[in-house]
Amino acid sequence: MTNFNPLAKILDDNRLTGPNYVDWKRNLIIVLTADKIVYVLNAEPPELALTDATEEQRNAFDKWHEADEMAKCYILASMTNVLQKQCQGLVTAKDMMFHLKEMFGEQSRSARQTAMKNLMSTKMVEGTPVREHVLKMISFINELDMLGAEMDAETKVDAILSSLTDSFNQFIMNYNMNKMDVTLSELLNMLQAAEDLIKKEKPAVMLAEKLESTLKFKPKGKNFKKKGFQSFKKAQEKLSPLLGFSEEGTNLQKGFKETRRLNEGEVILKMGTGATVAATAIGTFCLELSSSRTLVLDECLYVPEFNNKFLASGILQDGLYVISSTDNSVNCVENDNATSVLSLKRKRDVNPTYMWHLRLGHINIDRINRLVKDGPLKLSKVEPYPICEPCLQGKMTKNPFTRKGVRATDVLELIHTDVCGPLTHMARGGFFYFITFIDDHSRYGYLYLMKHKSESFEKFKEFRNEVEKQTGKCIKILRSDRGGEYFLDEFKDYLKDNGIISQPTPPGTPQHNGVAERRNRTLLDMVRSMMSMSELPVSFWGYALETAIYLLNRVPTKSVPNTPYELWTSKKPSLNHIKIWGCPSHVRKSNVDKLGPRSDRCLFIGYPKMSTGFYFYNPSEQKVFVSRNAIFLEEDYSLNESRTKVTLEEQNDRPMTVPSENNEEQVIVPTEPSNVQEPRRSTRIIRPPVRLTLLNEIYQMESDGFDNDPVTYQEAMNDKDVEHWKKAMESEMDSMYTNQVWTLVDKPEGIKPIGCKWIYKRKLGPTGKVETYKARLVAKGYTQKAGIDYEETFSPVAMLKSIRILLSIAAHYDYEIWQMDVKTAFLNGNIREEIYMDQPVGFISHGQESKVCKLMKSIYGLKQASRSWNIRFDEAIKSFGFSQNIDEPCVYKKVSGRIITFLILYVDDILLIGNDVGAMSSIKMWLSSHFAMKDLGEASYILGIKLFRDRKKRLLGLSQVNYIDKILARFSMQDSKKGFSPFRHGVHLSKNMCPKTQEEREKMRNCPYASAVGSLMYAMLCTRPDICYAVSIVSRYQSNPDSDFQSNIDDRKSISRFVFTLGKGAISWRSCKQDTTADSTTEAEYIAASEAAKEAVWIRKFIQELGVVPSIESPITIHCDNNGAIANAVEPRAHKRTKHIERRFHLIRDIIHRGDVEITHIASANNVADPFTKALPQKVFEKHLDTMGVKYMYDWF
Repeated sequence: MTNFNPLAKILDDNRLTGPNYVDWKRNLIIVLTADKIVYVLNAEPPELALTDATEEQRNAFDKWHEADEMAKCYILASMTNVLQKQCQGLVTAKDMMFHLKEMFGEQSRSARQTAMKNLMSTKMVEGTPVREHVLKMISFINELDMLGAEMDAETKVDAILSSLTDSFNQFIMNYNMNKMDVTLSELLNMLQAAEDLIKKEKPAVMLAEKLESTLKFKPKGKNFKKKGFQSFKKAQEKLSPLLGFSEEGTNLQKGFKETRRLNEGEVILKMGTGATVAATAIGTFCLELSSSRTLVLDECLYVPEFNNKFLASGILQDGLYVISSTDNSVNCVENDNATSVLSLKRKRDVNPTYMWHLRLGHINIDRINRLVKDGPLKLSKVEPYPICEPCLQGKMTKNPFTRKGVRATDVLELIHTDVCGPLTHMARGGFFYFITFIDDHSRYGYLYLMKHKSESFEKFKEFRNEVEKQTGKCIKILRSDRGGEYFLDEFKDYLKDNGIISQPTPPGTPQHNGVAERRNRTLLDMVRSMMSMSELPVSFWGYALETAIYLLNRVPTKSVPNTPYELWTSKKPSLNHIKIWGCPSHVRKSNVDKLGPRSDRCLFIGYPKMSTGFYFYNPSEQKVFVSRNAIFLEEDYSLNESRTKVTLEEQNDRPMTVPSENNEEQVIVPTEPSNVQEPRRSTRIIRPPVRLTLLNEIYQMESDGFDNDPVTYQEAMNDKDVEHWKKAMESEMDSMYTNQVWTLVDKPEGIKPIGCKWIYKRKLGPTGKVETYKARLVAKGYTQKAGIDYEETFSPVAMLKSIRILLSIAAHYDYEIWQMDVKTAFLNGNIREEIYMDQPVGFISHGQESKVCKLMKSIYGLKQASRSWNIRFDEAIKSFGFSQNIDEPCVYKKVSGRIITFLILYVDDILLIGNDVGAMSSIKMWLSSHFAMKDLGEASYILGIKLFRDRKKRLLGLSQVNYIDKILARFSMQDSKKGFSPFRHGVHLSKNMCPKTQEEREKMRNCPYASAVGSLMYAMLCTRPDICYAVSIVSRYQSNPDSDFQSNIDDRKSISRFVFTLGKGAISWRSCKQDTTADSTTEAEYIAASEAAKEAVWIRKFIQELGVVPSIESPITIHCDNNGAIANAVEPRAHKRTKHIERRFHLIRDIIHRGDVEITHIASANNVADPFTKALPQKVFEKHLDTMGVKYMYDWF
């Protein structure tokens, strides 16, 4: 390389390996700058030389091409062979640098964070030369510049100024007032000059030399010889630190005896601001202590300009006394240690009632009244006292909401509004949202369908224009929640310009907008009922919704004496034309053939607003029209018993990944419906089990940072963080282009491309703050057809118990635990099927709008995407020398002599566990060279679980504190009283506790019971075995909590439970109802032991395959507290009480015979699995938790 440039030797000495990316890039730019070709790294190439190009254009192209080739040579020649293979196929030097930045650029992020932390946290130490401090700060700034951090000159200067000591406050004030604009070098010179001036000045507050030589401290009093006051006798020294005493509210002024009036200017005090004040008198001060003793201070100054008039002080010599004005107390210190505090006696008017309020632990005034009335408290009068701020801080609660507020007295005096959506299905016309406006006086409602939330303002203008023209009155108040759609500047300005008062609800109090909230809930309840009865597709919910609001306006409500329609129009409503929504109808044709049928069979779907007649849908022609000539077949329709359950809820409208402890397959649940025509075969929808649907929701909540993340491209463009979303989308598209995910082609004849959409998430860090903004392009895989667009979809994920086992081993052996994240993991998978997709919104190629994307690789959202990625990764990691665990396909091991490394794959999250830092670093390098990786360093937060570690004690803890706080807030339980056990001892649930009346059932339907159980279930599966029994019990009611459900108190089925520990920590646990009824405790325990033995076999095989736990070669011991069950497990017996046990449970005998497990007896009081089968007293429960290693985190770390 030295043939090109002598400076190129620095690249030879510092070849790119990965971790040295920042240094290598800096050296490369130096070399390219010297050769004057650095511009090719940023500039676009000139237009290709065409046949009609000028000579100047051809020369420019040749020059750029020559420079680009030279830059490519420098880049390729200064990196390792592995990286050369990755980059040599790229076209330009700019492409190479972009690819390298994707691979290694993230590594500089942690370095930038460290440098920024050093810059912002470094403070100047008093006495340190300012030059030394500023040079240190400049070194941090230069380091940030080198790492690519963007800081303007003003920010750099502000960082330095904010780190200075208080002695530079005057300089900082002058700098800001004069609005200086200087370089860092100029700032350094200015600060050095300021430092010289500060050194020349006298101390901030001082006495004249004459005063310093005369002031003495002479304590007097008969009791000052006692212990604790000996230091006062020693303190007959010069006064140097100064202190004032306030005369207001104390007996200080009365205690001062003037000895001598000072001459003008005799004693001058200089303040920190530069101002000077004069003392006017000197004398003796008698300080009366709370102990009735008197402390006499000689040579005190009287300073009228001070708020605190009197000045005195002391000096440290043998003993130290310090008189403090901040709390009116005297601290007596001997040998630098405080020994006592003597309080001044205040003479202040204090409310005696308030004093008793404080004394009695901040009880309320009603209790004080009762104490006075009953006699224990002697107060002449109970007086009201001002607001107690500590009470506000300690007792603040939400104000209760009354059942009824102040009602409006006329129409349009108050309008309630609320936006609902996005709903789970798109309505005809592309609608996902709707907005309602309800008049408070009449309860008459208006409803408008919307595609985006941003349409709310236009809908309000449409609503206002209509109702004000109809009624002749004006809207006065608009009440809404705090949704962002109501806080747009144009919306607020419009309300202000038209004299309409905006009345948003206070934060966290949706009850204030209860009228609109309840109306939306009622509307959706009606729509679900109407849709369930009809034959119409769910996309017709928009028409059902408009019909529902039409009907609600014409039926009575508890809130008003008449119907809303009557109060709004002053006319009684007519119900003669009301028909059953969705019923079949025969509608007369507009163009009738003489020999053909004169009507079409259609479905009634609503009432037009702008014309008379009815809305009908013709299924054969798939069109909606208005007609008044129809015959409705309501009677036959009402007798139809076939019903379809319709799910229509607000949702996040994005696919979600489900972690499952018992099912290794990753289930991708689509959350958007198919809008293609359904096939003629069975329309039965195959859904994942309820347990996965619940975990679905929980995992989504754990991974999401915010509930208000944008759900559409339009919302992201209107979001306050629009710039972050744009960068995130550009980064995602760069990944698409880099991985060559698709090519643009003409749309094939007869092919319908699948759609795609953007999904936005704010990712939270361990502290709960936004860490990254992520935009993901997702294919609408729910429109794929089995056998055409995909075949197999199964993809394994690591089980949580596998992760816990490996973490336990890592803690025991003090292994390293590192974490990496695969960027755009699914883009690495290859697909065999031919799939076409629409171009993503916001990135449609100009001039190629009609073309579609032919997918060359898998993309998020495709049904086979997860499987394709897993196959690709499995093949790659095995080629690097890793072997796959037979019993856990997502756990890999690599052994080289005494070096061992484990790799755990959970979709796109990777955990590396090993005993050699060098080997693990090489693995990270290899992964980064094959996939776009993000190095997260030492693992601290995995799958929403916080890791705590004390390597000295060989301890590792798992906590879901952020997740638990989140679900408590979600179900409004963040302020609930803390309990000590998850299930109260002695409580038994049964079907008799289920709702019986219709009112109770309706109330229960509104409770998020299943969602709450699912939230608990995720915590139980991950880190909380202590709630296993409680979750098992309450989950039996989640399917239909408002009906009679058989529980164990009714069907007498027992509970199987077990818990396995490794290294004094629980690694696997279970508590579930047995599927057969046992007629004795022996049989129940035998069945439970059989289930535990099967789990033990898997654990033993898995750990044996790891090859690092020698003790696993011995049988795993199962402790059982029933001798009968043990006897049946050890040897076959044909006892009359056990001979009927099903054969499948006798598998435990073979397992014991093979030597996989051994079963021994344990006393019931010591059985650690006891909390998994029943509620226990608190002390017993806590004892078992301690054995399982479940403790409060702060008791361990």
